[in-house]
Amino acid sequence: MSAAPHLRVVRGNPDDVELAAVTAVVVGLASAGGPTADEPRRSAWSDKSRQVRRPLPHGPGAWRSSALPH
Repeated sequence: MSAAPHLRVVRGNPDDVELAAVTAVVVGLASAGGPTADEPRRSAWSDKSRQVRRPLPHGPGAWRSSALPH
C-alpha cells in the first residue's frame, strides 16, 4: 500500500540535496510545535515600570518641556 506524498514539487527540477534541505526544514518546523500560550495580560495598574521616574529634560527650553504631559 503506497502512502500519498507529504511534499510535492510543483515547479522546477530539484536535485536530491535540495529536496533533503527542504525536507529537513519542514521536519524541523513541524517538530518545534505550535505557538506557546501567551502569558496573561497584566493590568497597567500593576506595571512596576510606571513607578520609575522618567529622566528630566535638560538643555535649552527644558523648563517648557517639563510642563508638557508625557
